[in-house]
Amino acid sequence: MMLVFMLEELSMKVFLEGLLPRVLPEQVTYKLIPHEGKSDLEKSLRIKLRAWRTPDTRFIVVQDQDSGDCHRVKARLREICDDAGRPDALVRIACRELEAWFVADLDAVGRAYDLRALVELQNKSKYRSPDLLGSPSRELAALVPGYGKVSGGRKLGPVVNLDNTRSPSFKNFVAGVRRLAAPEHRQSRP
Repeated sequence: MMLVFMLEELSMKVFLEGLLPRVLPEQVTYKLIPHEGKSDLEKSLRIKLRAWRTPDTRFIVVQDQDSGDCHRVKARLREICDDAGRPDALVRIACRELEAWFVADLDAVGRAYDLRALVELQNKSKYRSPDLLGSPSRELAALVPGYGKVSGGRKLGPVVNLDNTRSPSFKNFVAGVRRLAAPEHRQSRP
Protein backbone atom coordinates (compact mmCIF):
# COMPACT_ATOMS: atom_id res chain seq x y z
CA MET A 1 0.00 0.00 0.00
CA MET A 2 1.07 3.53 -0.71
CA LEU A 3 -0.22 6.64 1.02
CA VAL A 4 -0.01 9.87 -0.94
CA PHE A 5 -0.17 13.05 1.10
CA MET A 6 -1.38 16.10 -0.81
CA LEU A 7 -0.19 19.05 1.28
CA GLU A 8 -0.85 22.76 1.23
CA GLU A 9 2.76 23.76 1.84
CA LEU A 10 6.38 22.77 2.34
CA SER A 11 6.35 23.19 6.14
CA MET A 12 3.82 20.35 6.46
CA LYS A 13 6.00 18.16 4.23
CA VAL A 14 9.12 18.59 6.36
CA PHE A 15 7.07 18.05 9.53
CA LEU A 16 5.61 14.80 8.17
CA GLU A 17 9.06 13.58 7.09
CA GLY A 18 9.91 13.38 10.80
CA LEU A 19 6.48 12.33 12.05
CA LEU A 20 5.32 9.60 9.65
CA PRO A 21 8.13 7.09 10.29
CA ARG A 22 6.87 7.02 13.89
CA VAL A 23 3.21 6.60 12.84
CA LEU A 24 3.32 4.19 9.91
CA PRO A 25 4.33 0.53 9.82
CA GLU A 26 7.50 -0.14 7.79
CA GLN A 27 5.61 -1.94 5.02
CA VAL A 28 3.53 1.16 4.21
CA THR A 29 5.22 3.48 1.75
CA TYR A 30 4.26 7.09 1.31
CA LYS A 31 4.82 10.09 -0.89
CA LEU A 32 4.60 13.72 0.28
CA ILE A 33 3.51 16.26 -2.33
CA PRO A 34 3.67 19.88 -1.12
CA HIS A 35 1.92 22.72 -2.92
CA GLU A 36 2.28 26.46 -2.95
CA GLY A 37 -0.83 27.35 -1.00
CA LYS A 38 -4.51 26.52 -1.00
CA SER A 39 -5.37 27.44 -4.58
CA ASP A 40 -2.41 25.45 -5.95
CA LEU A 41 -3.46 22.47 -3.82
CA GLU A 42 -7.07 22.60 -5.02
CA LYS A 43 -6.13 22.93 -8.67
CA SER A 44 -3.49 20.19 -8.48
CA LEU A 45 -5.73 17.91 -6.43
CA ARG A 46 -8.30 17.55 -9.20
CA ILE A 47 -5.68 16.70 -11.78
CA LYS A 48 -3.54 14.34 -9.69
CA LEU A 49 -6.42 12.39 -8.16
CA ARG A 50 -7.94 11.75 -11.61
CA ALA A 51 -4.63 10.84 -13.23
CA TRP A 52 -3.12 8.64 -10.49
CA ARG A 53 -3.02 5.02 -11.67
CA THR A 54 -0.81 3.23 -9.14
CA PRO A 55 -2.88 0.43 -7.62
CA ASP A 56 -3.47 0.21 -3.87
CA THR A 57 -2.95 3.93 -3.28
CA ARG A 58 -4.81 5.95 -0.68
CA PHE A 59 -4.81 9.76 -0.54
CA ILE A 60 -4.62 12.06 2.45
CA VAL A 61 -5.27 15.76 1.86
CA VAL A 62 -4.02 18.17 4.51
CA GLN A 63 -4.71 21.89 4.57
CA ASP A 64 -4.68 24.66 7.18
CA GLN A 65 -8.00 26.12 8.26
CA ASP A 66 -6.56 29.63 8.65
CA SER A 67 -9.50 32.03 9.08
CA GLY A 68 -12.01 29.90 7.16
CA ASP A 69 -14.82 27.82 8.60
CA CYS A 70 -13.34 24.36 9.28
CA HIS A 71 -16.44 22.49 8.10
CA ARG A 72 -16.64 24.48 4.86
CA VAL A 73 -12.94 24.07 4.13
CA LYS A 74 -13.21 20.31 4.65
CA ALA A 75 -16.45 20.08 2.63
CA ARG A 76 -14.80 21.92 -0.28
CA LEU A 77 -11.83 19.53 -0.34
CA ARG A 78 -14.15 16.54 0.12
CA GLU A 79 -16.16 17.72 -2.92
CA ILE A 80 -12.99 17.98 -5.05
CA CYS A 81 -11.95 14.44 -4.03
CA ASP A 82 -15.42 13.07 -4.78
CA ASP A 83 -15.55 14.82 -8.19
CA ALA A 84 -12.12 13.40 -9.03
CA GLY A 85 -13.35 9.87 -8.37
CA ARG A 86 -11.59 9.47 -5.01
CA PRO A 87 -14.38 9.45 -2.40
CA ASP A 88 -12.12 7.33 -0.18
CA ALA A 89 -9.55 10.13 0.22
CA LEU A 90 -8.96 11.21 3.80
CA VAL A 91 -9.27 14.97 4.31
CA ARG A 92 -7.74 16.54 7.41
CA ILE A 93 -7.67 20.18 8.41
CA ALA A 94 -5.03 21.67 10.72
CA CYS A 95 -7.14 23.93 12.91
CA ARG A 96 -6.03 27.20 12.43
CA GLU A 97 -2.60 26.16 11.16
CA LEU A 98 0.15 23.58 11.56
CA GLU A 99 1.68 25.52 14.44
CA ALA A 100 -1.36 24.74 16.62
CA TRP A 101 -0.10 21.14 16.61
CA PHE A 102 3.25 22.41 17.95
CA VAL A 103 1.72 24.69 20.59
CA ALA A 104 -0.23 21.63 21.76
CA ASP A 105 3.10 20.07 22.78
CA LEU A 106 5.24 22.81 24.32
CA ASP A 107 7.35 20.11 25.98
CA ALA A 108 8.48 18.94 22.52
CA VAL A 109 9.03 22.55 21.40
CA GLY A 110 11.12 23.18 24.51
CA ARG A 111 13.24 20.08 23.90
CA ALA A 112 13.70 20.84 20.18
CA TYR A 113 14.75 24.43 20.81
CA ASP A 114 16.49 23.92 24.18
CA LEU A 115 13.88 26.08 25.92
CA ARG A 116 12.87 23.70 28.71
CA ALA A 117 10.82 26.33 30.57
CA LEU A 118 8.18 26.28 27.81
CA VAL A 119 6.60 23.15 29.31
CA GLU A 120 5.49 25.28 32.28
CA LEU A 121 3.30 27.35 29.94
CA GLN A 122 1.32 24.36 28.65
CA ASN A 123 -1.29 24.55 31.40
CA LYS A 124 -1.95 28.25 30.98
CA SER A 125 -5.48 28.67 29.63
CA LYS A 126 -4.15 30.27 26.45
CA TYR A 127 -2.23 27.12 25.46
CA ARG A 128 -4.59 24.39 26.65
CA SER A 129 -6.71 24.53 23.46
CA PRO A 130 -4.30 25.57 20.70
CA ASP A 131 -6.78 24.85 17.88
CA LEU A 132 -8.70 27.90 19.12
CA LEU A 133 -5.77 30.33 18.96
CA GLY A 134 -6.18 33.06 16.36
CA SER A 135 -2.61 32.73 15.09
CA PRO A 136 -0.63 29.81 16.50
CA SER A 137 2.36 30.70 14.32
CA ARG A 138 2.49 34.16 15.87
CA GLU A 139 2.25 32.63 19.36
CA LEU A 140 5.05 30.21 18.58
CA ALA A 141 7.24 32.96 17.11
CA ALA A 142 6.79 34.95 20.34
CA LEU A 143 7.81 31.93 22.44
CA VAL A 144 10.71 30.70 20.28
CA PRO A 145 13.24 33.27 19.06
CA GLY A 146 14.11 32.64 15.42
CA TYR A 147 11.24 30.19 14.84
CA GLY A 148 10.64 29.49 11.15
CA LYS A 149 7.83 27.45 9.58
CA VAL A 150 10.03 25.05 7.61
CA SER A 151 12.84 24.77 10.15
CA GLY A 152 10.23 24.35 12.92
CA GLY A 153 8.50 21.55 11.04
CA ARG A 154 11.83 19.82 10.52
CA LYS A 155 12.77 20.03 14.22
CA LEU A 156 9.37 19.09 15.62
CA GLY A 157 8.28 16.21 13.37
CA PRO A 158 10.60 13.72 15.08
CA VAL A 159 9.70 14.78 18.64
CA VAL A 160 6.03 15.75 19.00
CA ASN A 161 4.01 13.44 21.20
CA LEU A 162 1.86 11.27 18.93
CA ASP A 163 -0.70 10.76 21.67
CA ASN A 164 -1.14 14.45 22.52
CA THR A 165 -4.83 15.32 22.72
CA ARG A 166 -4.63 19.11 23.26
CA SER A 167 -5.13 19.65 19.53
CA PRO A 168 -8.18 17.72 18.32
CA SER A 169 -7.13 18.34 14.71
CA PHE A 170 -3.72 16.71 15.36
CA LYS A 171 -5.35 13.82 17.21
CA ASN A 172 -7.77 13.29 14.28
CA PHE A 173 -4.94 13.49 11.75
CA VAL A 174 -2.84 10.83 13.51
CA ALA A 175 -5.87 8.58 14.10
CA GLY A 176 -6.93 8.84 10.44
CA VAL A 177 -3.45 8.01 9.13
CA ARG A 178 -3.14 5.07 11.52
CA ARG A 179 -6.54 3.79 10.43
CA LEU A 180 -5.61 3.94 6.72
CA ALA A 181 -2.34 2.13 7.44
CA ALA A 182 -4.00 -0.60 9.53
CA PRO A 183 -3.69 -4.18 8.20
CA GLU A 184 -7.40 -4.44 7.34
CA HIS A 185 -7.09 -1.34 5.12
CA ARG A 186 -3.87 -2.56 3.54
CA GLN A 187 -5.53 -5.79 2.44
CA SER A 188 -8.62 -4.20 0.93
CA ARG A 189 -8.86 -2.22 -2.27
CA PRO A 190 -10.57 1.20 -2.31
